[in-house]
Amino acid sequence: MPHIAAKMHAGRSDAEKRALAEALTSAVIDTLGYGPDAVSVAIEDVAPSDWMGTVYHPEIASNEERLFKRPGYGPLTQQGENT
Repeated sequence: MPHIAAKMHAGRSDAEKRALAEALTSAVIDTLGYGPDAVSVAIEDVAPSDWMGTVYHPEIASNEERLFKRPGYGPLTQQGENT
């Protein structure tokens, strides 16, 4: 039962968020073989001025060992190529 939690800069429309949720759901179905009813997607808006303090450092940089895709910005880009 995959649950995907996406955080992004605030300002996207509900239609864009629904499209993202549908694309992520399709990727899970196609890649992992789950049915659509098994997948849930949450999207949280974060103010750009809060991003580094509330998302990047506590959730990305502090959990580097769990990253399957590194961001192309911030301190982690100086440690190696994107995975």
